[in-house]
Amino acid sequence: MDSLIEVAPGRFRVARNNAPVARSDLPRPYVISDTMPPTEQVDGRYYTSKREFRAVGRAHGLIEVGNEKPKPKTRATAAPQAPRQRRETFRRAVARYRAGERPSRS
Repeated sequence: MDSLIEVAPGRFRVARNNAPVARSDLPRPYVISDTMPPTEQVDGRYYTSKREFRAVGRAHGLIEVGNEKPKPKTRATAAPQAPRQRRETFRRAVARYRAGERPSRS
């Protein structure tokens, strides 16, 4: 936790805790294990390997929740006709303004 310390009369600074980041003593702390508790898949067999469990699910056409890949979203303005339509909209708006039409203030 950060705390204030007085360096000189009327002068303070923040004393920060510069302790090293907590790390695991394991040789590979960031590796996720492939093993899991025995879990039944749709084929009625129990699997202890995540890789095998997922492979069987994919083979049966299942989607693992959280791993599905959604289609990328496209912007409406990314369409090839969008710049032309935008210019036409601005052209009409300017023409209406020049003709004396003003937006109503509600």
